[in-house]
Amino acid sequence: MTPFTYAKADSAPDALRLAGDDAGARYLGGGTNLVDLMREGIERPATVVDVTGLSDAITTEDDGSLTIGAATTNAALAANTAVRERYPVLARAILGGASGQIRNMATVGGNILQRTRCTYFYDDAARCNKRVPGAGCDAVGGFNRNHAVLGASPDCIATHPSDMAVALAALDAVVHLDGPGGARIVPLVDFHILPGDTPDVETVLRRHELVTAVSLPALSFGARSAYRKIRDRASYAFALVSVAAAIDVDGGTIRDVRLALGGVAAKPWRAAIAEGLLRGKPATEASFAAAAAAELAGAKGYRDNAFKIELAKRTIVAVLGELTGIAVFGDRTGVDA
Repeated sequence: MTPFTYAKADSAPDALRLAGDDAGARYLGGGTNLVDLMREGIERPATVVDVTGLSDAITTEDDGSLTIGAATTNAALAANTAVRERYPVLARAILGGASGQIRNMATVGGNILQRTRCTYFYDDAARCNKRVPGAGCDAVGGFNRNHAVLGASPDCIATHPSDMAVALAALDAVVHLDGPGGARIVPLVDFHILPGDTPDVETVLRRHELVTAVSLPALSFGARSAYRKIRDRASYAFALVSVAAAIDVDGGTIRDVRLALGGVAAKPWRAAIAEGLLRGKPATEASFAAAAAAELAGAKGYRDNAFKIELAKRTIVAVLGELTGIAVFGDRTGVDA
């Protein structure tokens, strides 16, 4: 591990001060991803600024929205009463991720910023454009069972590993940032960047910008939500496909819906095409299947992961069927995480 200096910040302004002009500075939350990357020599920060002293408050605002401090642990967020009652999809997504020990350490800000778990990204003997721009991508022709089928490029087919961020994308979450240029907010669906020809650029963060909070708008039908994660084993495994959904049905007609996918792209994938097709349609298996097919119409599978396309379609149908009480024929996608 490369030697580095360490400092702990007690506020966002203090964190910005400690990072200063050091291009090699990195912010440290729970350390569940950054420390691993430092041990592997992928991240080599000259300065590590501990930001666990930032807010870990979970506050209901006057307009009904929920503000979550960036230093809130995943475990605390999943256990919060307001989250469990108003946004169960978020609690279920968090509980489906990692292990209890990691959830006790990992922070909301860090979870959003975690990097891919692509095997080739972690292997310095492999070609990886995300790790070394211009090197190539060994995953394209290699073992790519866990890789992306949506929004990928010839330069990178890695996936974003977060469960929590998939639920946040479905819930229209907003990310609060602070940095040398001042504070700003960014919708979570716009926070992560698809790889294109610059897969090393993963987010819209500017130099030394810091995630300070995440906000969830009030959602009248948020209580009718669910998260399903399909994975190779029952715990401590990343998603092959996951679906976060919330739906509002009146008299058998879908009034509104929120839908996001995980395990299929370099970012949490908001299923806007499917949502648009579902609104105003009858809540039936046929409607769900048509919307799912339209959302995955542009998907591209590789040697080992083409099965994800059909799996994603079936999981969308199964989750919407669960939420609306409609029995879906042949639902064998797995159990809820």
